[in-house]
Amino acid sequence: MRKPRIAPELKEQIINRIKNDGITVAAAAKDHGVSENTIYGWIAKKVDGVSYSEIIKLKRENAQLLQLVGEITLKLSETQKKK
Repeated sequence: MRKPRIAPELKEQIINRIKNDGITVAAAAKDHGVSENTIYGWIAKKVDGVSYSEIIKLKRENAQLLQLVGEITLKLSETQKKK
């Protein structure tokens, strides 16, 4: 017998708790009575037009760019002090 479908709003809420609140997939699965694989499947699909993996990739890229900006700012500051 199949379990009832999870409403899209609830799926989104579960994914948001994982992304924003830091709850683990295992805890979310237990709380809502679904398998971890089911939640990973939801995460892999597009959420708000952007896949979760794309969000992770963009966050990494953002961190790298922020580090680069910091390094450039530091070098510029050192160069200006030498003048």
